[in-house]
Amino acid sequence: MSPLLAFTPRRASLLVGSLSAAMLVAVLVMQYGFGADPCQLCIWQRYPHVALVLLGIVGYLAWPRRALLAAGAVALGSAGLALYHLGIEQGFWALPAGCVAGGEAETVDELRRLLMESPPACDQVSFTLLGLSLALWNAGASLLLAVLALLGLTEPVRAVRRVAQ
Repeated sequence: MSPLLAFTPRRASLLVGSLSAAMLVAVLVMQYGFGADPCQLCIWQRYPHVALVLLGIVGYLAWPRRALLAAGAVALGSAGLALYHLGIEQGFWALPAGCVAGGEAETVDELRRLLMESPPACDQVSFTLLGLSLALWNAGASLLLAVLALLGLTEPVRAVRRVAQ
C-alpha cells in the first residue's frame, strides 16, 4: 500500500476534525439557511464537535496519539449526549430544566410573547433527515468518529509491515 494512503494517526486526526467540522457546518446551514431552530440539547450537542475539530488540529500538528485518544473519549461522550436527547424525544425520560420554557404571563399578550420567544422543546422532533431525527444521526456519526479515532491509534498497515519483515 502506498504511504500516501496509510491511515496514520495524523491523518486520522485530520479526518475526525474535518468530519466534525462538516457536521457543524451542516447544522448551521440547517439552522440559518432552512430555519430549523435548535433546542437547547441540540446546541449542547455542538460543543463536543467543536472540541473534536480542535483536537483534530492539535493531532495533525503536534500530538496525534494523545489527541486521538481524547477525541475518542469526546466522541463517545457526544454519542451519549445524542442518545440522551433521543431518549427525551421518545419520551423515555423527562425534559431537563434547561429545555423547559419558563416565565409568567398575566395577560394573553404576555403569554403570546412568551410562546413566541421560547426555544423549541427538546422533546419535539423539529427536523428529520430520511425519517430519522438529528439526535439519532448525531449518535451514529459520533460513534463512527470514536471508531475512526481509535482506529487511528492502531496503525494496522505499519503493524503488518513490521510483522512481515
